[in-house]
Amino acid sequence: MTDVLPESDDDMLSTDEELDPISDAEKNAVKNRAKVGSARPSSLLYTYGPGAIMDLPHFSIMPAGLGDWDRIWQRRTHIPTIIEPRLLKVVRDHLGRQVDSLRPYPWQPQRMGMSTEGSDLGIPARVFPQWLRCTGCDYLGPLPRFHYTNTQPFRPDHAEFTHKNCPGRGGKPKKGPGSPAVPAQHLLTCTNGHLDEFPYSLWVHRGKKCPKAELPDLKMRDANVGKSVGSTIACASCGQTRGMAEAQGSIGREKLPQKCRGRHPHLNAFDKECEAKPALIMMGASNLWFASTQSVIVIPRSDAEEKDALSDRLRAALGIEQIKQFGSQIAVIKALATANGIDLEGFTDGDIAAAVGDALTPAESDEERNKKLEGWDPVELLVPEWRYLQKKTLFQQQPNADGLMVTEMTRDSDLHPRISRVVAVNKMKKVNAVFGFTRLDEMDRVNDLPGRLVTLTRDRRPKWVPATEDRGEGIFLQLDLAAVDNWEQSISNTPLWEAHRASHERNFRRRFSETAKDVEPDSRLPAPRYWLLHTLAHTLIREMAMSSGYGAASLSERIYGWTRTPQREAAAGLLICTTASDSAGTLGGLVALSEPDRLRRLVVAALRRAARCSSDPVCASRVPSDPEDFLHGAACHCCAFASETSCEKANRFLDRRFLLDLPSATGETVPGFFGSADAL
Repeated sequence: MTDVLPESDDDMLSTDEELDPISDAEKNAVKNRAKVGSARPSSLLYTYGPGAIMDLPHFSIMPAGLGDWDRIWQRRTHIPTIIEPRLLKVVRDHLGRQVDSLRPYPWQPQRMGMSTEGSDLGIPARVFPQWLRCTGCDYLGPLPRFHYTNTQPFRPDHAEFTHKNCPGRGGKPKKGPGSPAVPAQHLLTCTNGHLDEFPYSLWVHRGKKCPKAELPDLKMRDANVGKSVGSTIACASCGQTRGMAEAQGSIGREKLPQKCRGRHPHLNAFDKECEAKPALIMMGASNLWFASTQSVIVIPRSDAEEKDALSDRLRAALGIEQIKQFGSQIAVIKALATANGIDLEGFTDGDIAAAVGDALTPAESDEERNKKLEGWDPVELLVPEWRYLQKKTLFQQQPNADGLMVTEMTRDSDLHPRISRVVAVNKMKKVNAVFGFTRLDEMDRVNDLPGRLVTLTRDRRPKWVPATEDRGEGIFLQLDLAAVDNWEQSISNTPLWEAHRASHERNFRRRFSETAKDVEPDSRLPAPRYWLLHTLAHTLIREMAMSSGYGAASLSERIYGWTRTPQREAAAGLLICTTASDSAGTLGGLVALSEPDRLRRLVVAALRRAARCSSDPVCASRVPSDPEDFLHGAACHCCAFASETSCEKANRFLDRRFLLDLPSATGETVPGFFGSADAL
C-alpha cells in the first residue's frame, strides 16, 4: 500500500486543506449544519482528544490537531487562558518553550435558554474512518461515494451519510433518501502513533490490482452479526473474496503491508519515514488512543511566585511578537497588559521588566531539553502540594481563595495511631493539561521515549495546549512517617515483595517489548509504601461512597508516597477528592466525613471490610509466579478494585496484605501496616 507524496524538506508532509467546519457551513448552499455532537471537557481530555475516534449515532469523527483550532479561536477578540505556572513549566519542559499558554476548550455558556451564544465555537473534527459500509446492500467504499445530510438545527444526532440509490441485498432499489452508512471498523496502526485506513482493495486482491476494474466496487458481508472479525470482503467486479479473520494475530500481521505510511489523520498529514510494522486494530479498541496528561492542584502562590506568573500572563495575552516589539517600553507594556485585562496592581516597573526579560529568554535546544527530561519524574508535580500540606501555619492565610482552602482537623483520640493527621480540603481547584497521545502502548511517563508521543500540531511545536479546570473538595490523610519507614524495611525483604517485583519485570518486558526496551523496569516499580497508600485509598473510596452522597466513580485518589532522595523528603499521604468542571464545584458531602468521630468510624469500617473478600481464600493468598505477570496481589473486583475514573494506576499495585495481617499461599503472614483486623 503506497502513495506517491510530494517532495518536501519538512519531516511531515501535509495538504493545504484548511479545516473550518463553521465557516464551511455558513458558506454552503445546502445549509448542512456544522455541529454533529457534544462532549464534556473531561471526556475530550481523557477519552476523545485530538487523534482519538469519537462514535456518533451514525458515523464517527476524529478531533483535529490544534492548528485547526486556531481558526475557531480567531472568532474571539479575547482568547481565554488558564494560568497555572507550575503546570505550564512542565508542559514547556516537554514540548518546548514556545508554548505560551494553557487554553480551555472553545466553548461559551448560554445566558438564556434560546440564546445562540457560543454557536460559533466548537472542536473541529474530521470524519474518520473515511471508508463506510452501506447497511442496505453491504457496499464498501470511500467517503465521496456517500451523501451527507445534517440539516436539523436542534438534532445533530440525525446527521448521517447515506448510500443513494441503494439496490438492497435483493437487487431492488430502496425507496426514499437511501440506506444509512456506517464506518468500516478495520484500521492499521503502529507503535509510532500512526493510524491509517485498512487497504481493503489490496487485501481482497492479495496485494494486486483488480484485473477487471481500475476502481472496483467492494462489498463487506458479516458472517457473524456484530462480530467484525467474521467480515468477508468481496470484489463485485472480479468476484474474489477474503475474510478479515486472516489479518488477525502475529500470522495475520505478516500478510499486512510491511511498512507504515506514517499517516496522522488528525493533522491531515504524513510523516516522511516510519520503520514500524503496521498492525490491525478495530475502531473501538481500547488501545487505539492513550492520552498523555498531567495535572496539578492549585496551591496558594507567594508574592515571588505571583511575580513569576506575570511572565506567563504577558505571553498569553500579548504574544511573544508584541513583547519583543515593545519590551524596552515598560509604559507601553503596562498599557497593553491593562487593555487585555491583566491586573498590575502591586507590581513595580522592575517586576514588569523582569517578567518581560523572562518571557524573552531564548529557548533551550531540543538536545538540552531531552537531556533534562531523562531525569524528570512525575512525582515532582506532587512535591509542592505535599510541602504545602505540611505547613499548618499557612492554612489560616489562604491568600488564593480560588485554589486550595484547607482546615487542619482535630484528630479523634480513638483513630488508629498510625494515621497521624487529617486535613479537610474544603475547596480545591485541579488543572489538567494534555501533552499528546500514544497508540497501542500507554506510556507510564510522558518522558518515556519522547519520540513515541504523537504531536498535536503539524510543526511539532504547539504554542498552546488544551487544559481543563475542575473544582471540588476532599480529605487528606497522612500516615506516621516513622512507622511507614520501619514497615517498608520489613516488607522489602519478604518473598511476597520479591514476587511482586519479578512479576512487574515480566509485565514490563512483555507489554513494552516494541517500545521501551531501554527503560529499567525496577525504576518504574512503586515502593511498598505506594502499594500501602494505594490499597488504603481504594478501601476508603468504597466506604466513603456509601455515606458521602457521591458515587464511587465520582471519587478519585491522589497518592503522595515516595521515599527520601537528595532532592525531596519522604512522603506518605493520600487525598480522596471529588471534582466537577462546574464553576460552583461540589456540594460538601465528602469533606463532611472529615469530622473526627465520623472519620474514625469510617476508617474502622473500611479496614474491616478490606479484611475479607467474597473470593477468599483465593484472593487473600494470591501471589504472582512465573509466567504470571499481573500487578496486584490480594485484590480483585470484589474487594479492592475501583472504577477507571477513580484510580490513577488502572487498578495496579494493590495488595490487602500490606494493610492487614492476612494469610499467604505459603502460610507465612506478611506484616500488615495496620496489624490484625481483630484489633481494630
